[in-house]
Order: sequence, then structure tokens, then C-alpha cells
Amino acid sequence: MIHSKIHPKMGYTYIGIDSHKDTHTACFLNCFYEKLGEIVFDNRPSKFGKFLADAELLKMNDTDLLFGLEDATLYGRSLMVFLNEQGHLVKHTNAFLVAEERKSLSITQKTDSIDAECAARVLLNRFDTLPDVVPRDKFGILRTLVVRRAYIVRSNAALKSHLHGLVTDHYPNYRSYFQPIDGQTSLAFFMRYPSPTTLSGVTVEELTDFLLEASGGRVRQSKAQKILGSLEDTAVELQEIRNLAVQSAIRQIQFNLTELEQLEKTLAQVLNGFNCTLTSMNGMDVVSAAQILSCIGDISRFKTPAKLAQYAGIAPVTYASGKTELHFANKRGNRELNSLFFMLAVRVTMTASHKNVVINPFFYEYYHRKISEGKTKRQAIKCVQRRLVNIIWTMLVRNENYINPPMHDLPKKPKT
Repeated sequence: MIHSKIHPKMGYTYIGIDSHKDTHTACFLNCFYEKLGEIVFDNRPSKFGKFLADAELLKMNDTDLLFGLEDATLYGRSLMVFLNEQGHLVKHTNAFLVAEERKSLSITQKTDSIDAECAARVLLNRFDTLPDVVPRDKFGILRTLVVRRAYIVRSNAALKSHLHGLVTDHYPNYRSYFQPIDGQTSLAFFMRYPSPTTLSGVTVEELTDFLLEASGGRVRQSKAQKILGSLEDTAVELQEIRNLAVQSAIRQIQFNLTELEQLEKTLAQVLNGFNCTLTSMNGMDVVSAAQILSCIGDISRFKTPAKLAQYAGIAPVTYASGKTELHFANKRGNRELNSLFFMLAVRVTMTASHKNVVINPFFYEYYHRKISEGKTKRQAIKCVQRRLVNIIWTMLVRNENYINPPMHDLPKKPKT
């Protein structure tokens, strides 16, 4: 007896979808890589039903539809939710795999049609290993807040650079009395006195009173004397317009700082909904915990810490041939998550500089033990990253708090 289907892959019609803001392009393949057709449809939920009806007409007889989305979190998210609600299996064919498939076919062009077909080929090639895509609204909301905060932080960094250029022209030595430029006192001063011309007639006592109020009582009279004693004549034509530019930049920075404060409060509220214990670790604040959790998503996706390490690009890549075996740093994986683990590893191995207190004695000693074993600083930090992956995976799976070892002071270096 000959079975009609002798392999599981023969039971599907493979649909690769290239997602965009306005339209999606879907390419249909059978299990023999033969193209069955192509559909371009609007990225509007009201059009998804018609697309699915058209897809039923293109599919092979006695097969199910299997969808592969290159983007399932931004432009493709609405379609992904719709397909899941209709009971269809959706896989994530990430952009890197699609690009590699296009390269392997020696295709030099890049169009929506080509990307959709390559996504379908990836779906067929990696049928058993591609992750399923399912709606995770809680993680999606958390991710939205994290991305929004990151955008504002980048915007403020550009604004600080812009403000530095404006202020330096009139206060060349401002760093000697205001550091950083976006501090509370600094912004208040430059808003009130954007150039030395606006300080004309201001006494030491008046400036001291202003700085005391702006800083919450932390600035002394010596600061006001230093500012007034270091002024230079830097006035230019139409100075008033330049002053307005400085004040405009400061208003934007202040608005962004207010937005960041509100976003971080909202992040804390949303994080509470996950019953997350990551913030119990010294060196892990609400923002860091939200960033890591939003990148990892549902921890049940990773059966072991090794799987999470591989996803984050922290596990080494092995090249072996015969009796030779080499290990190299993994430059793939989720680079954002890799960066977050790197920054956390640096943080937990540091000391609080003003008090010389070890933040986390376990990781501090672990890091320096690796250094003493002959590893470079970068290699030692990589070891800390890998240990952090194990700990964070366990905390998320078991919902356990991190037990911080007691902090202690480093011995003071003898004076020479």
C-alpha cells in the first residue's frame, strides 16, 4: 500500500509573508519548492479574511496552510493575531534567515516578492526548528514601553550634544562648574542665563539664591563667584535669537526627562503584573529588568539555560575537525539581549566608586578569579555573563528571589 503522504512536510502548503506598513506580500510554495502563486493584500484587519479565502484557493489539495512571517511584532502583528485566532500555525522566519536564503540563491535583487519567496523557502527548509509565533500581549506591552523609552534616551543624547554646541560658544569653560550639562541645576541656569549677556548686573548674592533654589540647597556661594569670575565677552549679532535656541533645546530636554520619569513609573507598574523577581538582584533596577524580560519573553520558550545563552549569543561557537576543537565568540543571537547581559555583568563586578563598596561580592570575586586564571578582562566578563544567564533563567522559571551576599568594603590601598 502506498500512502498519499509519506513525509510530514507533504501535509502543508508553505506561505512566506513579507510584511510592510501598507501592504503584505505572500508567496505560496508546495513541498517541492514549486511556486503556486502570490498575493499582495492591504495591511488592514478588514482585508485579512479575503486574503485567507484566496489562500484556500491556492493551496495544494489535502494540505494545511503554514505561514511564515518575517516580522511578527510590528507591521505583521495584526496578521499574526488574526491567523492564530483562525487556528492556523504561524512560524517566525526572521530577517537574517531570509537574507541568508536570498544570498544562497545568488539573488542580487531585493523585492517584496523575492523576500516573500525566500521566507517560504526558509519555512520549508527549517520546518521543525523555527519557533511558533503566538500572541503574548503582556510581553508586547512591556516591549512597547521599553522601545519607547530607548527612543527618548537616544533623542535626549542627541539633544545634549546639540545643547553642548550652543552653550560652549558662550560659556567655553562651563564644565568646570556644571557637569553634566543635563543636570537639574545646569538646565535651570542655562534656561535663565543662556549667555553671559543675560548675567549683566546680577550680583553674587542673587546668583547664589537662584542656584540654591534650583539645586535644592546643594550649591554654595563659591559656585556663583566662580561663574561670575570666569565670564567672557562672547556676544554675537542677534544674540537674543541664539538665546532662544538654547532655551528651546533645554525645554525639549526637560520634556523628555519628564516623559522618561513617567515611563519608568509605568514600567514598574507593568513589571509588577509579571510577578517578576529580577529586581531582587543588586545591580538590577526596574529598567534593566524590564529590558531583559521584554527581550526574553516567555521563559518557557527556553527549556534550559544553555538555550537562553545560545539565543542571547553568549554561548561560544564550536569549530571542530578531527582532533582540533576551537571555540569562538558567538556574534549572532539577539544582540540587544547580549548587550543587556554585558552591561549587567559589568555592573555587578564594579564597586561603588564614592564608597569603594563591592556591589556583589560573589560576582566581584568570580570575575577576579577568572582574571587570575589567565583570562582577559573581556573573557572574564563573558564568563560572568554566562553565569548570569543561568541565574536569571532559574529566577524566571522558579519565580525565586536572588539571595544577595553581604556587601563589604574593599581594603584601602596603602599610601605611597
